[in-house]
Amino acid sequence: MADKQMHTQSREINLLTPSKELPLYGKRILVTAPRNYVYRLSEQIIKQGGLPVFMPTIETCYLSNYTKLDTALVHIYEFDWILFTSRNGITAFFHRMNDLDIPISVVEKCHLCALGKDAETLMSFCGKVDLIPTESSPAGIVAELAKLPQIHEKKVLIPAPEVVGLPEPDVVPNLITDLQKLGIEVTRVPTYITQGLNTSIYSIELNLVRQGIIDVIAFSSTAEVESFLTMVNSESDYERCIIACFGPYTAANAQKLGMNVSIVSADYSSFEGFGDAMSTTGYAYAEFFTLSSTSD
Repeated sequence: MADKQMHTQSREINLLTPSKELPLYGKRILVTAPRNYVYRLSEQIIKQGGLPVFMPTIETCYLSNYTKLDTALVHIYEFDWILFTSRNGITAFFHRMNDLDIPISVVEKCHLCALGKDAETLMSFCGKVDLIPTESSPAGIVAELAKLPQIHEKKVLIPAPEVVGLPEPDVVPNLITDLQKLGIEVTRVPTYITQGLNTSIYSIELNLVRQGIIDVIAFSSTAEVESFLTMVNSESDYERCIIACFGPYTAANAQKLGMNVSIVSADYSSFEGFGDAMSTTGYAYAEFFTLSSTSD
């Protein structure tokens, strides 16, 4: 029995392993995720021996105007499905319900959908998740809903970010378009704000990027890429860094924006998969990811 338990821990790293034997030993990885996500990704990098450098290029925060969200919450019983595309959306949605003293029981009639590990957050708020798509993406949501009978008769609510000061990524607009193609009536409601941060606070971190001291820039969303590109002068500023993206959709958008993406996580249901991608794919890029010399 003991041997079986040991072999089931395939993704776990023994914390007593010497750091020099870890795949990301000594590699500095710029983490651009917002501060409420950054610690989760950084934990995975640290487990693999890497050195996370924090530089959130976007922040997510509460709305300044709740009129549309409050209207949707008052009429929540009219919707058949609520589709959450992010953990931030789930948190902001239920916090506002609490502020308005709306009981959790009002969502019992609705079917609730969340992506990957976000389902754990949804469960913590309401104890209910009806759909976790096999593919942790908006496209995965569409694929699953398309299988349901009479889906064209349903009304769907999408709690989404209000993007401020940045071009809006096509993620939510594409989701809405694809759902409408199925005949679904879609209502998008702003639930939280996503906005860029001022470049001036990151002079030290950006200098590390320009000097090639940063080995990898890890993007977990298209908005992070958009904001990062406003902070640099040209591609030459980051040409000595490997670009890693959390899943194929972020990678495709980064490439559209002119980035050469070298690492893409195949498992993008959690940041654990992203950490694994950076540690395993890295071996193919020996000039950046050679293990430290044994003479150290």
